[in-house]
Amino acid sequence: GDCLYVVDQGQMNCFIRQSDGCERKVKECTAGDAFGELALLYNCPRAASVEAAERSVLWALDRESFNNIVKKAAVAHREQLEEFLQRVPLLQTMEVYERSSLCDALHPVTF
Repeated sequence: GDCLYVVDQGQMNCFIRQSDGCERKVKECTAGDAFGELALLYNCPRAASVEAAERSVLWALDRESFNNIVKKAAVAHREQLEEFLQRVPLLQTMEVYERSSLCDALHPVTF
């Protein structure tokens, strides 16, 4: 897959081919839904085929633009985490590399 698609209008049906050769509908995408991101994220073939169930309008985002957006978001998130960790007194004596490694291990927990 080379694009992420966002449905603006209409309905798209997603099908996966079963081991017996038959296709099974696994998802319906309507306005606001997106598909194709997994093929872009993991650089692999699409896992499903998608067909328009009715006249539809979609927006396409190419692989390069998608990757740039994802990378920029990841960099911004990492910078936010690093700034947070620099304010934690216990962690202020850590080297930059150590704090950076800690950023990779952090995940949010909600109580």
